[in-house]
Amino acid sequence: MKPVPTRRNVKNDVEPAADAHERARDYLGLAQIERPLAAARAGRHRIRDHLLILMMFRHGLRVSEAIALRRDHVDLAQSRLWVPRLKHGLSVEHPIEGDELRAIRRWFGLRDDRLPWLFVSERQQQLSRQAVNYLLSAAGDRAGLGDVHPHMLRHSCGFALANRGYDLRLIQDYLGHRDPRHTAHYTRTAASRFDGLW
Repeated sequence: MKPVPTRRNVKNDVEPAADAHERARDYLGLAQIERPLAAARAGRHRIRDHLLILMMFRHGLRVSEAIALRRDHVDLAQSRLWVPRLKHGLSVEHPIEGDELRAIRRWFGLRDDRLPWLFVSERQQQLSRQAVNYLLSAAGDRAGLGDVHPHMLRHSCGFALANRGYDLRLIQDYLGHRDPRHTAHYTRTAASRFDGLW
């Protein structure tokens, strides 16, 4: 009787995926964030694009969350933004800083439509994921940073908060993570953890 060939468990033969801190750096530091923001100010839709990049960074927005934002999510009187998270994330209210509030007011001042979305295209439609990818990539190129993609801004937010010394739970709630493991790599690799060792 012939022996039955055993099936190789391909899953176990694969090298384990690199941990987040071993992967190539996929975020921008605070000084680097200023460069695509400045580049966006020089573009065709400078007020909208600058605001979009600023809000994606400040609030750690996924691209789908950014384009789904509505005008009524912004409370100008109280300087608050309602952030509805996707992927079963925790939706929360964030404060809006002064420079961001001024940028929102400028953007609203340019608009003469009654569309519900916060970010709209020149064709008066909801901004698409592809449009956001394109404008971020173009801003990154003009800023000399190469390919900048939307999720880099979310990661940049997480690392910026961790480097300021905020604890894991606060960052987890701010980014809307249900699982703290998704937040842990920001705090584990924060440079501020090692301040004062020498």
